[in-house]
Amino acid sequence: MSALADRYAAVVCDLDGVVYRGPTAVPHAVQSLGSLAVPVVYATNNASRPPAAVAGHLTELGLSVTDADVVTSSQAAAWLLGRDGVASGSAVLAVGGPGVADALAEAGFVAVRRVAETEHEVAAVVQGYGPDVTAADLAEAAYVVEAGGLWVATNTDATLPTDRGVAPGNGSLVAAVARAVGADPGVVAGKPHPPLYLLAAERLRVTPDRVLAVGDRLDTDIEGAVGAGTDSLLVLTGVDDLDAVLVAPPERRPTFVAPDLRWLLDDPGAGEPSLDELAAAVREAHDALDADDATPAEDARERARGLLRRMAAR
Repeated sequence: MSALADRYAAVVCDLDGVVYRGPTAVPHAVQSLGSLAVPVVYATNNASRPPAAVAGHLTELGLSVTDADVVTSSQAAAWLLGRDGVASGSAVLAVGGPGVADALAEAGFVAVRRVAETEHEVAAVVQGYGPDVTAADLAEAAYVVEAGGLWVATNTDATLPTDRGVAPGNGSLVAAVARAVGADPGVVAGKPHPPLYLLAAERLRVTPDRVLAVGDRLDTDIEGAVGAGTDSLLVLTGVDDLDAVLVAPPERRPTFVAPDLRWLLDDPGAGEPSLDELAAAVREAHDALDADDATPAEDARERARGLLRRMAAR
């Protein structure tokens, strides 16, 4: 038998809804990830927490993880600054939680919270989420953008789920600055944009086409994987379900769908039913959807639903 993960050189795994929900591990996640023979990097749009904090959380859950095994959208944003020609040592405005400033310092930039803190020209602003971001912070970002600085958003997630309900996410804060300056960020680092996955592949020292991206959201994890040129696995332990997959547009279609992370260790071509069998039924539904063939599309969708029920019962 050959596990799904063994088809690839590495796995890039999302966190919330895949590995944990808040402080609690998703069932089967820790054991499955701990049993993989290929390296794993954990990629998160959460820009506020430094990698050490994320690694600490994963270690508490029972995984063997170091800071280097975590890639954040703040790190991807700092990585993009260098690729876009911002010189090492340049002053960069850091908006957001401590993860933003830490990522900039790690990449060789001088992170500042206010333009007045430095005598040097502020070359760019990296805007990420932080629970303590104020109107004054957003104003500083607008001033840098208006002065011609490069504007990089860590992510544009409009909302942030909390234990009290839905709160404004970084995308809402970015939108406030965009309205003030009359322009959108020059670059977005986090999912659904490709840079976070591309940085993860670079850190793993493999090309993106040799990576399997794992996530629970079509509009971030899977769309980002498609854009980066990686295969993907959608696990149904978080936001999106099979019905959402079956009507997804091309840029949000995963390579594989599975009930949970145990299927990373399953032979995709073996078993009854198999991962490959479900993937084929999903592709058939997509082909019929694209051809606007309503009856074949519904037949394929129903077949996929039946396969998934049987997989969940295995």
